[in-house]
Amino acid sequence: MRITVLAGGVGAARFLRGLRAAAPEAQITVVGNTGDDITLFGLRVCPDLDTVMYTLGGGINPEQGWGRADESFLLRDELAAYGAGPSWFTLGDRDFATHIVRSQLLASGTPLSEATRLLCERWQPGLRLLPMTDDTVETHVTLAAEPPSGAPTVIHFQEWWVRLHAAVPAASIVPVGAERAVPAPGVLEAIADADFVLLPPSNPVVSIGPILAVPGIRDAVEAKTVVGVSGIIGGAPVRGMADACLTTIGVETSAAAVAEHYGPRLLAGWLVDDQDKAAADDPRCADIEVRALSLYMRDLDTTATIARAAIDLAQELS
Repeated sequence: MRITVLAGGVGAARFLRGLRAAAPEAQITVVGNTGDDITLFGLRVCPDLDTVMYTLGGGINPEQGWGRADESFLLRDELAAYGAGPSWFTLGDRDFATHIVRSQLLASGTPLSEATRLLCERWQPGLRLLPMTDDTVETHVTLAAEPPSGAPTVIHFQEWWVRLHAAVPAASIVPVGAERAVPAPGVLEAIADADFVLLPPSNPVVSIGPILAVPGIRDAVEAKTVVGVSGIIGGAPVRGMADACLTTIGVETSAAAVAEHYGPRLLAGWLVDDQDKAAADDPRCADIEVRALSLYMRDLDTTATIARAAIDLAQELS
């Protein structure tokens, strides 16, 4: 069985642990979002790729769901002593090592896809991890509140998310550079060769959206059977601030509205939580097969159950 997954960060990584447990013999390829990528302290940081790599490689901070376990912050403190910023984005010492190695590889001309493969040689995540593109894509947010000058303020998504906690309303969220990007080597082939494609409970706007914005990827995915897992339960995101992102693009924070946002051309099946089982009869989910079960990923067993349900529905619809 060959499965391709479009993935963001924490929610996707936890789902992938369950998927690997539910289908240990499957060939799993993950196409990771790089719209969150940012350059900090002269280093290229790829939060979503690293969260998947650390989680499946056993190095993640389990309480946070991101960053390294048993982390120390000597470098952070030393940088702060020099007044070097930004102070709002914290990198631990162990995490710095990953970004240093990646940045050295990129500076030598190694593409991000190959750099990711080399980093994964240490972590052995048990699947193939591909960035969506080797080209630079960064998600930028235009703030709705304008300064006295009247000029819009545009900031990197990470600043809006981490420093501002998405509390300042956004007028737009754009994966800058996606329209000119080319899928990374192996991405289109992994989608075409897959028995089906899964969308884990990732942010539909800033995690899945940038992947689909790379020319060629949406068309390739739409040609496959796709089953998604809702990250919205009972009208609220399970974690994070996806509601702020959905509001920005004019989408209601509900499982049915997110299914409508993806649309039946993309989505064949949609797993929703028991709280949202009414979505099965919602007109917005017309032509999408909706199944309800508990979607709280409390531990590996419950997450594997969710992943198994996604596999079963995808096989049924294929």
